[in-house]
Amino acid sequence: MSYTVFLILILIIAIALILIVMVQNPKGGGLSSTFGGGGGSSIGGVQSTNNFLDRTTWTLAIAMFALILLANFAIPRTGDNGINIDNTLNDVSTPAPTNTTVPPTTNDSI
Repeated sequence: MSYTVFLILILIIAIALILIVMVQNPKGGGLSSTFGGGGGSSIGGVQSTNNFLDRTTWTLAIAMFALILLANFAIPRTGDNGINIDNTLNDVSTPAPTNTTVPPTTNDSI
């Protein structure tokens, strides 16, 4: 049950992380500045919003990393998963030999 809770939390954080990253303004002079993107100025001149989005991104990324590690320990490992590796060749039968006659060896010594 705890594994399911971890998976749901990981999915919620992943969706929130995607949304937060898409809202952020590009900071560097990457591809967006080549096509006349924001460059060095932020839209509206609001620096505190960028700091909040940066902190939120890092917080969500660390939380997601921690939840993934915790979910690994919460995986149910009962050992009764129906896989039986030891008996893989028990149902295999060998084919019956065919009637091929081997010619008798002859002594052709002179």
